[in-house]
Order: sequence, then structure tokens, then C-alpha cells
Amino acid sequence: MTLIITGYTPTLYENIRELLERGPVAPPAPGIGQRSDGIGTVYAGHANCVLGPPESGKTWYAQATAAEVLFTGGSVLMIDLDHNGVDATVSRFQSFGIAGDVLSDPTRFRYCEPDDQREIDGIVQDASDWQPTLVVIDSFGELGPMYGASSNSADDFTNVFRRAVKPFALHGSCVVVIDHEAKSKDSAAYGATGTSAKKRAYSGTMLRFRIDRPFTPGSGGEAEVTLVKDRNGGLRRHLATEKEPLVGRFKMTDTNGALDAYIVAAQAGEQPKMLGSTTGANLPDLVRELDRLDPPPSSVRDVCARMTWGKDKAREALKAWREVNGIEAVVTPFPDRT
Repeated sequence: MTLIITGYTPTLYENIRELLERGPVAPPAPGIGQRSDGIGTVYAGHANCVLGPPESGKTWYAQATAAEVLFTGGSVLMIDLDHNGVDATVSRFQSFGIAGDVLSDPTRFRYCEPDDQREIDGIVQDASDWQPTLVVIDSFGELGPMYGASSNSADDFTNVFRRAVKPFALHGSCVVVIDHEAKSKDSAAYGATGTSAKKRAYSGTMLRFRIDRPFTPGSGGEAEVTLVKDRNGGLRRHLATEKEPLVGRFKMTDTNGALDAYIVAAQAGEQPKMLGSTTGANLPDLVRELDRLDPPPSSVRDVCARMTWGKDKAREALKAWREVNGIEAVVTPFPDRT
């Protein structure tokens, strides 16, 4: 006997019976971009975001994650909108140890530098059949203009996201979108440049990168990684309870041209170096700027005058610079008024 339900169009709804028949239903867990303890940092079947200032290790992380996927038999689509270049990209993957026969196999690896929305739409269509394990989009800031979108329009962002990002995730891919952190203090505290719709759109994780040691050929580099958002909670459950907890430190080594990179898991009680910062700036970068002063900075007033910084920024940077260099602040006694 067939049960007839009025006011019900099956194609409009998820089939919960079929879902339950497949076995126990578990919440999503991040399984890609693994930390040193084996816990993933980004989700398959979801759009994830990596944000931070320029040269903070975002692209390195995405490429190291792609190398991890290729090493484990998966497939990778690299959409290079920042024009890193095919030579530089393939060279990096070879330095990570990916064999040439993997990189030249279009069922395992594809690299593209699309110039317009027509090419992006074609890549999305190809991926609907191919269904790569990982899709890297570097970066969203270059994607929107291809569709004539304004970076400050929520509607424009949503339309581009639905057309050029979300389809990859709907077909099961782990999507990692690289985005640039806003420059202003208030916006940087939120995340990426442009509309606040960005934070709502990402159903996976949103990771913030801040440079600790610049990434340079021959010596590697290091960045601090914190968690801005994790809708599913699969990564957050392994972290501290503060608002933007430390995920770990992304470390890359370069040994005679051989690269290795991964996130070293945060230890119990370990705090972000930037915790409590009021400037919205990257303190390690500010400390390096003060290191270049000759003669060295002597006071907040001196820093304000020579760096043209505001008082709060100068005070915080000078304090960090003194701590790094083991310099105690000189306390000037009040003059004797007797």
C-alpha cells in the first residue's frame, strides 16, 4: 500500500529515511589539512576560508594541504586568480615531493588561471563531473570582479559565491578559499575584506593566519593560525574555549630545496601571541619595523613621531619590542619639587 501525503513534493526535500538507512548519522568532522596530531582543519563538502594579511602563509598552507591530498591518493584543482604562475606552482609541488606523473595526470591534478566568468563557469561544470577532493581558490578578491561584483555588496558576494564557490562543495569537494584580511582595525577584528556576508557563507572553518617568521626560500617560515569560525564545531572541540582560539603554528622547512609544511597543534594552555591586542595589527611585523630603527626607539612619543603611528599602536608595539629584546622600560623619576 502506497502512502499518499498531500502537500508534499518529494524533490523539494531531503530524504531523511534514506539518510538513516545508510547507518548512524555523525556530525561533519574536518579531515583535510591535518595538524601534527592528525586532526583536520578544513571540511570536505564545505567551503572553508583562509584569511590574513599579504605574505602570511595562506597560499603556502593551501599548497601544503593540496600536497597532503595528492600524497594520500586524492585529486586537486588549483584556481589561481592571483597569478602565482604555473611554473612557480608546479615547482613548489615538486619541492613538496609530488611526482611528475601525478601532476601531469588531469584526473589527479589540474591548474588554471581563468580570465573571465565564462572560463570560471566552465571549470565549475567540469568539476561537477570530476568531483576533485580539494579545490583551492586563490583568491576571492580577484574572483568577484570577474562577475562585475562590488566587494562591499552582500548581494553581489552571495551571487558570486553561489555561482563560483558553493557548487564545488555541493559535489563533495573540500573548498579552500584564500581571502585578504581587512586593513582597518575594526574590520580586521571581523575577518576578510568586504561584506559581512562572507562570514555567514562559509559552512566549514575560517582560519586566520598571522606571520611570525617570514616565509623565505632556503629557510622556510612560521605563522600563527587561529580559528575565526567553525559552524560544525569539529575543530573547535579540540581547542581552547576563548573566542578566537589558537589552532596551532603553521611551520614550513626548506632543506636544500625540499619543502615540508604542516600545522603544529596548539598545546594545552597555549595562547595566541596576538591575544589581547588592541591595535588590530600584527605585533611581530610591528616589532620587526621597530628593529630597523636607528637609533633604537626610546619612548612611545619617539615611536609616534618616527613611525607616524597612533599612541595605542606605538605603546603596544614598543612594549612587545622591549619584551622580545629583553629591554626594561626606563622609569623617569618625578623632579624634586622641594
